[in-house]
Order: sequence, then C-alpha cells, then structure tokens
Amino acid sequence: MNPYLLIISLSSVIVLSFFFNIISKKTNIPSVLLLIILGIGIKLVMNMTELRDKDLGIDSLLEILGNIGLVMIVLEAALDLKLERKKSGLLLRSLAVASVSLGGSIVLIGALFYYIFPGADYYTCLIYAVPLSIMSSAIIIPSVGGLHGEKKEFMVYDSTFSDILGIMVFYFMLGEEGTVGGTSFGGIVTNLGITILMSVIVAYGLVYIFQHLKMQVKLFLIIAVLMLMFALGKFFHLSSLLTILAFGVVLNNTDIFFAGRLSKYFDRQAVKPILHDFHNLTLESAFLVRTFFFVLFGISITLSSLYDWRVAVNGVVIVLILYGIRFLALRFISPKNVFPELYIAPRGLITVLLFFVILKDERINIPGFDAGLLLYPIIITSIIMTIGLIMHQGEKVTDVLFSRIPNVKTDSEEENMNDIYKKRIEENVEKRDFDGF
Repeated sequence: MNPYLLIISLSSVIVLSFFFNIISKKTNIPSVLLLIILGIGIKLVMNMTELRDKDLGIDSLLEILGNIGLVMIVLEAALDLKLERKKSGLLLRSLAVASVSLGGSIVLIGALFYYIFPGADYYTCLIYAVPLSIMSSAIIIPSVGGLHGEKKEFMVYDSTFSDILGIMVFYFMLGEEGTVGGTSFGGIVTNLGITILMSVIVAYGLVYIFQHLKMQVKLFLIIAVLMLMFALGKFFHLSSLLTILAFGVVLNNTDIFFAGRLSKYFDRQAVKPILHDFHNLTLESAFLVRTFFFVLFGISITLSSLYDWRVAVNGVVIVLILYGIRFLALRFISPKNVFPELYIAPRGLITVLLFFVILKDERINIPGFDAGLLLYPIIITSIIMTIGLIMHQGEKVTDVLFSRIPNVKTDSEEENMNDIYKKRIEENVEKRDFDGF
C-alpha cells in the first residue's frame, strides 16, 4: 500500500475521531458508536476495492498497540484511585459491586456461550465472557460529569475497579498453559507474592528516581520503563499489570506511601508536575488507542452478522445478564447507588482490546464465534447509558439530542468568557475529556 495514502488515511481517522467527540458532547451519543460506524464504512470501501485486512498490516500492529493500550488503561485507572480514610466505605462498596458484577457476569455469560457453542469447553467460554463483563471507564468517567457528590465518585471507582480487576482476571485465566490445572495453587501464590513484592519496590523506586530527574523529557522515559517492566513480567509469566497499578497508586497517593520517615525521600513539588503531565499523557493516549481500536473493530465485523437474528437475540440476552447481575449487586451491596448507576454500564475499549488478544492466541478458540456478539452489547449498553443519564437529569431525550449551545447575551458574561475557558482548560486534564473543544 502507498505509504502516503496510509498516512492520509490514519490522519483522517484521527481528525474524524476528534469531531466525533464534539458531536458526542452536543448530542450525548457515545463517540464509540460513531467510530464503529466509521469502521464499518471503511470495511464497505475495502470490499469494493478488494483491499484485504492483511494488506493494511492490521494483525502485526494490533498486538503491539493492544499491549500499550492495556498498560495505559491500567495506569489511567490507577491515577484515579485517591485513597482517603473518609472514603474507605465508598471504596469498599464500589470494589464489592465491581467484583460481584464481574464474577457473576463471567459465570453466566460463560454458561450462555457453552450453551450456544456446545463444541467448546466451559473454561474457554469463561475466557470469552471476560471482555464482555468489564465496564468501560474510558466511556464512563467522561460521561458522569452531570452526576454530583457520591454518585459521581462511586461510578469513577466502580468503573476503575472493573477495568483493573477484569484485565487481571483475564490474563490470569489465560495463563501460561491456558487451563486452570496448568499451574498449582502453590505456584499461583508464589507468582502473586513475587509480583506484589516486585511491584512495590519498582513503584517506590520509580517515584524516587523520577522526582530527581532534571531533564524536561521524562514522561516517555517513564512510559518506556513501565513498558519494559510489563514486558519482562510477561516474559517471566508474572502478573506484570500489578506493577503498573502499584506505580499509579503510589504516584497519586504520595502522602500515604511517603509518610513518616519516608517523607524525607519525597519532594512534593517535584512530583506534582509529573502527576499532572501523566494525566495529560493518559488523556491523549486513551483518545488515540480508542480511536484506532474501535475503527479496527468496525472493520473486523462480518457485515452479514448484523442481519443474523440469532446473533441479535444472543446479544440482547448478554445485555440482560449484565444488567440483571449489576442490579442485584447494587441493590444488596450499595442500595443508595442503584439509580442511575444501574444504567451506567457500557462496554467499550477494553472489551475490544481483550477480544483481539483472544483472536491472537491460538490455544483458545470457539469455532463460529461472531464479533456481532460484542457489537450488540456495546451498542445497546451505550444507548441505555445515554438515555439513563438524560432521564436522570430530568430532560427529554429529543431535547438533548437536538439541543444547541446557549448564546452569551450580556456584556458581563462576555467579559467572563476568558476566565470560564481558562478554568475549563485547567479542569480538562483532570476530567480527561475534551469538554466541547
């Protein structure tokens, strides 16, 4: 393929994704749906030009981008975990809801796949169920800006724990041998112990070293070291994502981890800009990874599956399972956070990332598994979240979808616009969203 044509295509996708974010802010339609539609459109063009997926080199780049995306997602989630004593109850409740929802969804969706695909073993079906059981914090966190107080914080922690736990459970289940029996219980405990010890040492070491770096170019050095630790951990079959998680938590909670005698080794003023820049870096990285993976997901969809009623019905059943388990978890663990939290459970980036990991692994395979079983839950859960949030705000769906930005009418408001935009820009990194820009 002509390299300049490839550059034009990739750049155009990024530009379109930016405008999709603007459209999403104005209409509440999740940008992921627009990206999937874009991917399907590209697929149609490819079919007309007889261009194959292999000609684009998708498979060779997908695995690398997937691993980078997983590292950035876990790091991004860890940077949202602020450990405070007064929020311990909220943290525990959100952790319990995320754990129960994740575990229950994996078991029931795995059973559904075992029923649909009788030729597959149940453990493989469970692995296929994990991506669909994980909520997408990349969609949720920017979408809950309209919630207030504990409800907003609950959803941030709930989606963050869902991401972290889901990814770790997935790779634990995938394992070295691909089966539960491939590793003894003692081996699992030893592996986990070594990983936790290494993660704590690396986290403290990285924060201490990088706060003393005088060079301005340090963010990608940190990312490179984290990717190195991740790759080394995978090479030695350790749960290396724990290292990324530990670094992010320590960096975002230095007051706790560098207390007492350790405080003399910590420079608050040196770490603060690193944390700020990391939020900015994860914002940009999430945008880029999300853009290409949802477009690639759209390209990978077999268009005939969209018209297969059996795929559609099974997709709806999956959604019913997800919301049924989530309702029970919220109702009995955190009764104050049932509505609208029940509706805020979209599937997205991680679902697609882990599905591509499954496709690359030759040890596990369910013949006849259709990507439409991912597409329908992603679309339906995103639509339910959109409608649920609009109704929670007491507005009509049609009014929000076709609303316009109000005009500035007074001179005093015009004079304050610069201050307003400055404040929005400052908050932009923390919100990890474009906020209409």
